[in-house]
Amino acid sequence: MKILLTGATGYIGKRILPVLVQEGHHVVCCVRDTNRFRPPASLKSNISVIEVDLLDASSLENIPADIDMAFYLVHSMSTSKDYQSLEEQCAINFREALNQRSVEQVIYLSGIVNEDELSEHLSSRKTVEDELAKGNYNFTCLRAGIIIGSGSASFEIMRDLVEKLPVMITPKWLLTKCQPIGVSDVILFLTRSIGKVETYNNNFDIGCDQVLTYKEMLLGLAKMRNLKRRIWTVPVMTPRLSSYWLYFVTSTSYKLAKSLVDSMKVEVTCRNADLNKILSIDPISYEEALSKALTKIENNEIVSSWKDAYSSSGIELNISEFINVPQYGCFKDHRSRKFTNRSYSINKIWGIGGKNGWYYGTWLWRIRGFMDKLVGGVGLRRGRTNQTTISAGDALDFWRVLYANKEEGRLLLFAEMKLPGEAWLEFKMKEDVLEQTATFRPRGLWGRLYWYSVYPFHGLIFSGLLKRLSQEKKSTNGKSN
Repeated sequence: MKILLTGATGYIGKRILPVLVQEGHHVVCCVRDTNRFRPPASLKSNISVIEVDLLDASSLENIPADIDMAFYLVHSMSTSKDYQSLEEQCAINFREALNQRSVEQVIYLSGIVNEDELSEHLSSRKTVEDELAKGNYNFTCLRAGIIIGSGSASFEIMRDLVEKLPVMITPKWLLTKCQPIGVSDVILFLTRSIGKVETYNNNFDIGCDQVLTYKEMLLGLAKMRNLKRRIWTVPVMTPRLSSYWLYFVTSTSYKLAKSLVDSMKVEVTCRNADLNKILSIDPISYEEALSKALTKIENNEIVSSWKDAYSSSGIELNISEFINVPQYGCFKDHRSRKFTNRSYSINKIWGIGGKNGWYYGTWLWRIRGFMDKLVGGVGLRRGRTNQTTISAGDALDFWRVLYANKEEGRLLLFAEMKLPGEAWLEFKMKEDVLEQTATFRPRGLWGRLYWYSVYPFHGLIFSGLLKRLSQEKKSTNGKSN
């Protein structure tokens, strides 16, 4: 079957792609920026890639005419003023494009919407569902609540809270009931729904067989991590205070925190388990989903993460527009140093950030990250999805990876911190020399003042970083380490 996959670079998209290929399908991956899409080499013979912007109806002409079915896995957690209307327009454009093709089925992953009053986020999901359902194809909608899996926004926020806070004074919405589901079951429901006539032109709620409060889920995670935690709920936290609480304690952005808080006030439980019987699926328990997620994290096997989505920074970034570092009207800090061992240096560069820190003056990086948080930025808490590998589009602390090529020996990062301008950090290996260049394109007078204020610290931080990246340490026995 020839399958169209929207959201191929997203959390669910990255996980369902290899499953679809393994099942023998040819997958057409829709991406807004091909520079950001780096599928595993083992999949490339069974996929094709097209550039599609759902807000640009003309770009949807790139969709092949012989598509058999499609997955619509596009949604946003943005809180921009017009994000609901934009999501609606995306759905309309997609529907009209597929109406011109002989598509048998469209499957959409939505959120559980069984309340009379919905959050803005869930209301937007319902609007998208309604628009997609008007198409000339057979429409299947799967509605999920909290998805438990390594890298999912909800799970990572829960993990942050449990691991960082032994005592929590929490908002009353932690007593809201929900019905979680493991990400492996989400993928199973999605793939088994392909071509299943019983699912045509209908919607289904999916979840495990447990109804839990968010408080119970936090305590369950704490128990699995062998952590003693105390949680008290209070009625005095406004949505705004709750959002700030999540923002400063966890790695989430404020926009995402606000969307989550609004949604977590609404009970999301399954109406029935009809789809379980239709597809012969027995969802795993919450505890088993937790165990799987924690194992993936421990083994550094996270396939996809919410952190790599652009919503984690609150900016829209087209890699193609920023991959060429500007040369004029910019301030630059360029340093170079001979390296002693290419393999050592390249591995150090590719391991930068996250748990490994920045090798030199990490405390100064942390201060800069804290300052960024204070003004609504991403800070350093996003870390990185994988501690040893990085690719274009990945988040790396308060940077975004624009280009990463080990063979070429080049890594290019773009700053997503709050700045009066735009900033790049590049590492490039030329023969036996490692070049490190920080580029800043200021915006107005404040941008120039900012550069001059931080420049003295560059001499300390960047020179120390370059030395650590280029020179192996010698152990006491004379061997390199």
